[in-house]
Amino acid sequence: MLVAERYEKIVSLVNERGSIRVSELSELCQVTEETIRRDLDRLEQSGRLRRSHGGAVSVKDTTLHPEIPYAVREIMNADEKKRIALEAIKRIAPKDRILLDASSTAWYMASDVPDVPLTVLTNSIKVATELSHKEKIEVISTGGILAQRSLSFVGPLAERSLDAYHVDKVFLSCKGVHLERGISESNELQARIKERMIGMADEVILLADSSKFGVQAFTHVADLSQVDVIITDRRMAKETIAQLEDRGITVITV
Repeated sequence: MLVAERYEKIVSLVNERGSIRVSELSELCQVTEETIRRDLDRLEQSGRLRRSHGGAVSVKDTTLHPEIPYAVREIMNADEKKRIALEAIKRIAPKDRILLDASSTAWYMASDVPDVPLTVLTNSIKVATELSHKEKIEVISTGGILAQRSLSFVGPLAERSLDAYHVDKVFLSCKGVHLERGISESNELQARIKERMIGMADEVILLADSSKFGVQAFTHVADLSQVDVIITDRRMAKETIAQLEDRGITVITV
């Protein structure tokens, strides 16, 4: 089988099944697992699939609309996200200047954070609306291009708006967390604004349930070396926690 033929077979199998493991591709294509891993790296670079822990997942259904709609994200792993949000709130002190992204976990934070003196910068319509009912909290919205599926502001205006501020803490989520490849997002606009968020905070707190780990989404956001704290759920593998802590990252499971 020629290399080009193998690439087409791999993409076809991934799209047909939604996801597939390296070991299975190795057997089906009759090449070594190392060869398959190199193939997957090249196919990911060309945007034809997405690497995941131990295999690959299809991008067929996410090419046109790479972001999961907010209403769907809101109910995905909802219990874990609510516990993570409540734990994150414990890290907020009165008079803090914080940044909340447009993740559903950040919205859960906005819903439950007490009405104490805070300055909250956000690119999320949902977060800003939720906080508008709390009189002691000053809310600053970035403005920008509205990403309808995530109800978030992105683009050059949103990025320039962030450049005007500095915060004590940023609370953000992402599509994927990979030990080697870092934090990733579904598209470039989301990745760019989250990269800016990380660069403007004294402390970076990543809110990610265990399903996000071992996943590399489409666009790189930042290396894990830029993260101070990860709050995740109890299903997180102990081995992964140990590897993160070895890198100086505080890991909290709830």
